[in-house]
Amino acid sequence: MKRAGYSKTIIFAGAVTLILFFMTLPLVTHSNAMEFIFKDPEYSFQCLRTIGYTVSGAADIGECLSTAYGIKEGDDESWYAEWVKTAQRLEKAADQFLKEGHTVSARGTYFRASNYYRTAEFFLHTNPKDPRILETWGKSRLCFIKAARLSDHPIKPVEIPFEETTLPGYLCLVDNSGIKRPLLIIHSGFDGTAEELYFEVAFFAVKRGYNCLLFEGPGQGRVIREQKIHFRPNWETVVTPVVDFALTLPEVNPERIALMGISMGGYLAPRAVAYEHRIKACIANGGVFNFHAGIINHFPPEIKKQIEKILDNRSASAEFDKEMYEAMKKNTGLRWFFHNGMWTFGAKSPSDYLRLTRPYNLKSCVDMITCNMLVADSEGDKDFHIQAKHLYEALRSPKDYMLFTVKEGAEEHCQMGAMMISNERILNWLDKTLKK
Repeated sequence: MKRAGYSKTIIFAGAVTLILFFMTLPLVTHSNAMEFIFKDPEYSFQCLRTIGYTVSGAADIGECLSTAYGIKEGDDESWYAEWVKTAQRLEKAADQFLKEGHTVSARGTYFRASNYYRTAEFFLHTNPKDPRILETWGKSRLCFIKAARLSDHPIKPVEIPFEETTLPGYLCLVDNSGIKRPLLIIHSGFDGTAEELYFEVAFFAVKRGYNCLLFEGPGQGRVIREQKIHFRPNWETVVTPVVDFALTLPEVNPERIALMGISMGGYLAPRAVAYEHRIKACIANGGVFNFHAGIINHFPPEIKKQIEKILDNRSASAEFDKEMYEAMKKNTGLRWFFHNGMWTFGAKSPSDYLRLTRPYNLKSCVDMITCNMLVADSEGDKDFHIQAKHLYEALRSPKDYMLFTVKEGAEEHCQMGAMMISNERILNWLDKTLKK
């Protein structure tokens, strides 16, 4: 029996072929070029991500190694149990330090606990209804806020007016002088939090004399967990209210505002500056021209062509979803990627999620970008490597392309494990561009 030009046999065979191919790749999770502690690519990358924040005070190498060695490979419950145990131990130690008046020790220990709680929560996303997501994420945020109160520079939680609600964020200031300084607005992408952004960028930027505004938008952090607001492709509707808020702050120089988007934020930030022209410089780390294509391009050409047809056919999509769910049981990265995507995009199935990513494409607006652009790329980044080059080539505004290499040890997605190298080079560019 024919169904929209497909026989049932062809539909099923196509879906199975796709699933088998998916199972051989990390897909569009944070695939890694190096093997770090774990053989599982996703576990390896996430461990590197956590330990990499040692340089910004959010991890200690021995703590991370001790925790990781206790984790059973590919066991998400084991991952959660070991990281949350370490985080709880540190939170308790920090409480005691604070009670005894050791504020410097308390601050550092709370920061590390915050990072470890974030890490513990990561693979819980394979079941977005798990109540531990809110609980563990909440502890990460609380520990960060406790540390922020003890910081040697101001870190202030803020609520940014947005439509009928607010977006959460942190205003990180160089000092309390009230001097107008350049402002770097920073948001994450597919799975980061505002707290992580401090360890990833703001810690370094504040030392350079930048005030920083970190925020979470739809699909991210508290906004998805508590407010249940999903990702949207028209990110300018998110960034414009953030800029409006920033311009009410006495510490902000309105002529020196920059925006940085990280990971999937490498699509979101360029999309925003195509419409929001009060931003003078934009950093896409790494650059993403077409998010949907970035996912689909992991297929060989014949399968890539077939999957679009499957997504447009109800029966084929149903077969695709059935086989995908089976494959997800056996592949950590695949399981996390699709469940996190369905949760944050508000999709009902894997195929529905892929369809919802189609509008995330800069083709219609890239010519509207006028600000200075930095497109960062990482040599070992298998997620969106070719996408950064596509974005750079499509830009007509003043632009620079920055490649981080294996030789530098900075080749991972968003330069995870090389935060000092990443910030040295990126912030050097920003210093020059904003002419501080």
